[in-house]
Amino acid sequence: MRNKALSLIGLASRARKVSSGEFPVEKAIKSYNAFLVIIAEDASDNTKKKFSDMCSYYETPIIFYSSKDELGHSIGKEYRASLAILDENFAAGIMEKIDSLSK
Repeated sequence: MRNKALSLIGLASRARKVSSGEFPVEKAIKSYNAFLVIIAEDASDNTKKKFSDMCSYYETPIIFYSSKDELGHSIGKEYRASLAILDENFAAGIMEKIDSLSK
């Protein structure tokens, strides 16, 4: 099931609905374009806190999921610690896949 969420992230990336990297994700959050922020579980504590606080302030959903290598690979790049999903439907689909993992 984990691969389905990563596949959906890849599909969103190919549709140009993913922002990746610290500064583009931060910009997407602050401009209210991010419908979901995904932070790698193995990201630094500083990165996790920074994005948690920012998402809390801007009322953007945030999840901690997968590894930096897997997130980067899913969008066809090297490792990525942070991603922003810029489409509401992709964000809902990814959340649904990840929620079904925790059941």
